[in-house]
Amino acid sequence: MVSLVLVSHSPDISKGLKKMLDEAQPEVTVLDAGGTDEGEMGTSAIKIQTAIEKADHGDGVVILVDFGSSVMNAELAIDLIEDAHSVKIADAPLIEGAYSAVMEAGFGKSLDEVVESAVHAKDTKKVQ
Repeated sequence: MVSLVLVSHSPDISKGLKKMLDEAQPEVTVLDAGGTDEGEMGTSAIKIQTAIEKADHGDGVVILVDFGSSVMNAELAIDLIEDAHSVKIADAPLIEGAYSAVMEAGFGKSLDEVVESAVHAKDTKKVQ
């Protein structure tokens, strides 16, 4: 089953989002890699790398990020992993993309299908 790694500059946001996703699809591995190594605001490539390695059960890992250095540190984390061919960053809104991704992962979809679902979440209208 595809796993997710959540990266937000705010450790509170990624922790809260993980809690929501765990309730929606408890069988999907979702790891929080938000904040710095010290639990402060920011991001950490090493923290993201560790989360990816823990989350990878063989079917792939989707990383969902908020903005800026979270993308840069996620890319660096991937570069630090020896065999990261099954790790992808979804160009998706963090909350909506993560929710869509966890649902698809829970239904047993492939890595590419989970990423695609997350990316298409940005097209969802909230207000008509």
